[in-house]
Amino acid sequence: MDTDSQRLAQQTMAFVLAGGRGSRLYELTDIRAKPAMYFGGKSRIIDFALSNAVNSGIKRIGVATQYKAHSLIRHLQRGWSFFRAERNESLDILPASQQMGNENWYKGTADAVAQNIEVIRGYGPKYIVILAGDHIYKQDYSLMLKQHVESGADVTVGCIEVPLQEAKGFGVMKVGDDDRILDFIEKPADPPSMPGHPDLALASMGIYVFETEYLCDLLQKDAEDPNSSHDFGGDIIPDIVKNGKAVAHPFSRSCVRSGLEEKPYWRDVGTVDAFWQANVDLTNFKPELDLYDNTWPIWTYSELTAPAKFIHNENGRRGHAVSSMVSGGCIISGSTLDRCFLFTGVRTHSYSQLEGVVAMPYAEINRRARLTNVILDRGVQIPEGLVVGENAKEDAERFRRTENGICLITQPMIDRLDK
Repeated sequence: MDTDSQRLAQQTMAFVLAGGRGSRLYELTDIRAKPAMYFGGKSRIIDFALSNAVNSGIKRIGVATQYKAHSLIRHLQRGWSFFRAERNESLDILPASQQMGNENWYKGTADAVAQNIEVIRGYGPKYIVILAGDHIYKQDYSLMLKQHVESGADVTVGCIEVPLQEAKGFGVMKVGDDDRILDFIEKPADPPSMPGHPDLALASMGIYVFETEYLCDLLQKDAEDPNSSHDFGGDIIPDIVKNGKAVAHPFSRSCVRSGLEEKPYWRDVGTVDAFWQANVDLTNFKPELDLYDNTWPIWTYSELTAPAKFIHNENGRRGHAVSSMVSGGCIISGSTLDRCFLFTGVRTHSYSQLEGVVAMPYAEINRRARLTNVILDRGVQIPEGLVVGENAKEDAERFRRTENGICLITQPMIDRLDK
């Protein structure tokens, strides 16, 4: 990081929007917000945005929470309590709260920031970076800040190329030769393609850079507008595109890659299929996301656990794993694992066979179970002899099965099997 970028980062606050449910994850987000979802063995999804900020030199952070926030808040308290006020560092957890003239809940992404203007102004940052707390990626925000200042933009919007058919869920933009955003449409039914690339669209990553006082003025006007949905993508950004200077920042310019990562990595793991795929992909010989890169660490809460253990060495009862990742505290007892991703404290018992299993913390797979292409929620107890992934009709009747054949299993689903 050069001196100019470092100086800009020190003058900046990051504001993370972490209140979303993530309804397309179904039962996985019944008790936790999407940013609090487990990912990559030890981390939560929000750790990526927070780690990017810290690694970029931004040490003032606010996290706006809303839906089912307890799991997220507990994680932040346990894993992100290392900030020191005497070093001009802080992490504020900002739940929606009753205020004079306001309802309890945040009405939109812009309203989430507007309701915390006094907190933001209390720290006096010159710049503010607005971040979504529910994506997996590594990015140096200081490079985006530098472009924002040098371009004289009113807002700089992080953007990424996505397949046209997936663009309906994003803000889609048209950009000129000088990176100036000429048009911005939030979640269009018929997204426009990129010039020369009919199968791609340029989508917003939900990352915005502003001068703080400029944003505060905008938010105050937006709050007084009865016709506004109080949303960045729906209201604030389109207004700046029309009446100010909005500039795009391609993710490829500031993504962080180790020597193993061949192309920029960004994932929205907002569906059951996407969540399963992104975790299983990490077991590849050469994964697209390098979690072993110590030059850009993903900070998180690390539980104190014993090392993973593999036991029994008999024919048909041999604890072993192939192309799998196994976290601390796991015991693989006489079981076979192939392309599996086990989070902390998972236990597998003798003669069980697991293929393509993503098991969240403290799940337990009892004897002679056979699981294929499955996600196990935290603490799920798989009964002895249960077979999943071999009979699509039977799986769909008992569990949540996607069109791609991934089965999501929660403890209430298991409890219903005995009734």
